[in-house]
Amino acid sequence: IMGCAPNASHSPVFLLLGFSRSRVPHNVLFLLFLAVYLTTITGNVILVLLISWDSRLHSPMYYLLRGLSMIDMGLSTVTLPQLLAHLVTRDPALPAARCLAQFFFFYVFGVTDTLVISVMALDRYVAICDPLHYHSVMNRRLCARLLALSCAVSVVHTMLHVGLLWPLSWAGDAEGNVHLAHFFCDHRPLLRASCSDIRPNELTIFVEGGFLMLGPCTLIVLSYLRIGATILRLPSAASRHRAVSTCGSHLTMVGFFYGTIIWVYFQPPSQNSQDQDMVAAVMYTAITPLANPFVYSLRNKDVKHALQRLLRGGKVAS
Repeated sequence: IMGCAPNASHSPVFLLLGFSRSRVPHNVLFLLFLAVYLTTITGNVILVLLISWDSRLHSPMYYLLRGLSMIDMGLSTVTLPQLLAHLVTRDPALPAARCLAQFFFFYVFGVTDTLVISVMALDRYVAICDPLHYHSVMNRRLCARLLALSCAVSVVHTMLHVGLLWPLSWAGDAEGNVHLAHFFCDHRPLLRASCSDIRPNELTIFVEGGFLMLGPCTLIVLSYLRIGATILRLPSAASRHRAVSTCGSHLTMVGFFYGTIIWVYFQPPSQNSQDQDMVAAVMYTAITPLANPFVYSLRNKDVKHALQRLLRGGKVAS
């Protein structure tokens, strides 16, 4: 257990130094992340508007996809604008209250994202394994309730971890600043920088956080096992191809999002370097929300056709 110095504080100023050692000039990083952020917002806004305006996309799957796009925009907005401001001003300081606020909203959006992705797996399961009852089971009311439940679970989960972070102390430098080798207030960097006993925090991450991840992961795995068995029993190659194509986009996002989260949060700290944290964090805060609209638009004929109708000046079905 690390001991705290007499000048340790519960509310220090954190210095987010994630890109301070980067060999890439800050102006290049600024332009890169600005392009990523603007493209993320633009792509997800277009996807949300297409799904809202075109009646051909008014199905449970696209209702959930619209919710996922809105969550992804929130996930990017929590981290990237602040990073852009730090790259411009060269001032990485963040007061403790703002740091914990960023932590709270980032985890609310992030956990909700993981839960919604698992709900989308359930939607694909019903659509392929029980198509005759799809519209009676996966109706918009149920989807809205599942989205609301996902948000509520993520808020309770995040409040638990904020409550465990709140009493911790951090020993800063001579000016009272605490250095974080990251570009936003993430869980691992905050725990590494603390001089308090963080064993309760680590235990909660592995037990409560692991349980929260295990449930959605189990739902996804079981859903796709049943989906795979159903697809193999389909009579024609064309029908099997159609079934697989409806799952490809979702499986791509599952691999992106869950892979990086498991890589960062469920390895022992000794095996989890700061550079690996940074790479994985860029993946799930910037690349995954950026990829979401493109994966679903490029791999989905309904979305592509709706976008083509809009670009050609045709009326979007209402």
